[in-house]
This record gives sequence, C-alpha cells and structure tokens, in this order.
Amino acid sequence: MTPLSDIRTFSDLFCGIGGFHYAANQLGLECVFACDIDLACREQYKQNFGFEPAADIKLVRAEKVPDHDMLFAGFPCQPFSIIGDRKGLNDRRGTLYHEILRIVSVKKPKALVLENVRQFSTNSNGRALNAVLVSLRDLGYSCQWKILNALDFGLPQKRERVIVVGLLRPGVMDLFQWPKPIPNYRPLADLLEQNPAQKHFASETIRKKRLSRHTPKTSPAIWHENKGGNVSSYPFSCALRANASHNYLLVDGERRLTPREQLRLQGFPESFEVIGSDSQIRKQVGNAVPIPMIKSVVEGVLDAHSQIKRRNRVTSTLSDRRVHTRDRSVHL
Repeated sequence: MTPLSDIRTFSDLFCGIGGFHYAANQLGLECVFACDIDLACREQYKQNFGFEPAADIKLVRAEKVPDHDMLFAGFPCQPFSIIGDRKGLNDRRGTLYHEILRIVSVKKPKALVLENVRQFSTNSNGRALNAVLVSLRDLGYSCQWKILNALDFGLPQKRERVIVVGLLRPGVMDLFQWPKPIPNYRPLADLLEQNPAQKHFASETIRKKRLSRHTPKTSPAIWHENKGGNVSSYPFSCALRANASHNYLLVDGERRLTPREQLRLQGFPESFEVIGSDSQIRKQVGNAVPIPMIKSVVEGVLDAHSQIKRRNRVTSTLSDRRVHTRDRSVHL
C-alpha cells in the first residue's frame, strides 16, 4: 500500500475470476465483498481467494455490503460492445450500472474504478458513458475517464478498455495522474507453453485454410481471422473475447491458446488455480481485466490520496504552529 494512503479495503462487483482482486491485493488492499452472477466464476474465485462471492447483485441490499474504501466494477460489457447489434442502453443488461450506483450512493467509497469496452465511449453517441459520469457526479464524485491498452502495460495483448476513475474527497482528483505507458511489452514467446496438449491444435482443414490465406512475417505470432475471413498475424494477441470461436486466435496458425496462456495474457499469476472446462476458462478470461493495467491505475489513486493526506498534515502542522506562536505572544 502507498504510504499515508487511507484506502485499505475494496469491494469487487461483477468480479468474474478476480482480476481487480489480484491488482488490489498486490498493493496491499483487502477485499471485503465480491459478487458475480456466474456460478463458474464464483467457484473459480472461491478456489483462488478462499470465499465465494455473492450471486445476483440485484438481490444484494446495499446496507448489507461491508464498508469499503474503494469499489471496483467491470460491469457487463456485452450490451455496449462493438460485437452484436449495439442495443446499448436499450438492452436491460446495460442498466446494471444502476446497481453500482445504488451501492455507491449508500456506501460512499472514497474511490471507484470502473472498466468497460472501448466502444462504451461512443455507444449511443456517448450517452452511455455520459450517463455513468453524470450519475457519479450527482453523488459527489469527481470523475475522469480514459482509454487504456494492455499492450502499454507489459502484456502482449491489444486490449483497449475504457477506465473510469471517481474520487469522492475534494482536491484528490487534482492530484490523480493516469499511469504512463511502459515502452515494451513482454515477448509472446515468454507466455507460450512448450508442450501444449494435442487437444489444443486446430484441425488440418482449418490450418491449411489459414496457411493458404496468409504468410506470417514473424514467429511466434498470434493469427487472427475476422468475420470476413481475412487472416492477419501479430507478435501479440488481439483482445481475448468471451464469446469468440475457439479458433478465433491461433498460435502460428496451428493451435489454440491454452487456458494458462490465456491467463498469462491477462497478467494472472502462475499460482492461479484453474478449475472448470477449457470453454469456461476461455469465457472467464475473455471477460477479465488486464491485471497490470488495473494495478497501475489503482497505484495512481493511492498516490493521490497519499498526497492529499500529506498536504493536509502539513497544513495542520503549520496551523498548530501559528496558534502556538500567537499563544506565546499573548503570554509575553
């Protein structure tokens, strides 16, 4: 934890398999509440963090949520994603952000960090994002948002996400700084397993089809085929997606990413224990947040709180000295 920071605890809404949790834990913060409607995610979370999150957030009474200093929420992105028909705010799942606001209005955490897909910033001509910002500001929060990319935080995955930071205490937002990009991302080769199981290899038909359409410029590389059938390859992964075909991304055009490789692309530690099927893991990791990216944002929040606390302490000390000096002059 950053010295002097008064942020020590957090809540983890729409927690998935715990990307926010890992990021905050690495900075010394303690989770006091988590929830996710997906049973497989809750089981995975329990396996790795020792307690099972609550289920449906709509059934959670805000008064029953423990007090916490910071709130995280990677609320469901599907209604706002470029994938699908862009129903956005007209999709009832898109209103789940109101559940976040319901809890925030009662618990009033000092800080919050929200995450969503890049297209969230332009959904409904920006009205979806603006609705969140206005609602938070109505609750007294100063807010900033920015599009961050996992590639800029050491991960070989192009994953652009809208990050919203809200800070309650006056003056803290003036001290908050977005993290600076890291010049180089980790080589893809460092994340790949040496002897993946045969089940991860694509069929000969798919492999020949892609080889006929594309000649790679580098290896290892992640081959990506879009909906139009165009194949491209990069020394990093395109964004992992929860609902994509299992042949959406292929290593060197030959095999699918293993569950462990997918987790590494999101920054999960080797100690993360995997339970469930490969398809469940693919969905869970596709919905997860890039841990190093979130950690860098949280560090900025903690640093801003430390600065304001340090400034207030200095101001208080100077004020006490002035009072003490006046008292001495009166007695002389």
